[in-house]
Amino acid sequence: MKVKQISVFLENKSGRLAAVTRVLGEEDINIRALSIADTSDFGILRLIVNQPEKAYRALKDHGFTVSMTDVIAVEMPDQPGGLAEVMAVMEEHNLNIEYLYAFIGKVPNGALVIFRVENIDEALKILEEKGITVLSGEKVYSL
Repeated sequence: MKVKQISVFLENKSGRLAAVTRVLGEEDINIRALSIADTSDFGILRLIVNQPEKAYRALKDHGFTVSMTDVIAVEMPDQPGGLAEVMAVMEEHNLNIEYLYAFIGKVPNGALVIFRVENIDEALKILEEKGITVLSGEKVYSL
């Protein structure tokens, strides 16, 4: 139930993000979710796309510094406290979250949160045992 995430290191200068999106568009790769963390000099663009291996190769071939990592996609109710319930499970089991980002509108009456955790296999096991819906990569890529 792991999802492949593409991370792109970008210099913080005009046109770099446009270049990434242009490459993906030319390769017919659809962005499902994204997040940007930046400093004054550089940024890290994190992407969930419908074809992660193809995106990785295309960006690498165009000279971008790119990596692929495993993340978890958790479906939860889009209502007050929905995220708090998942966070409580993670806290109870000492699952350290490195970062997360979310998107809504693609899951009926729900939200989807992407988590990067230290121990992904342990997190998957615990979340599933607690009845929390974890989506497969294939499901997320097709949203």
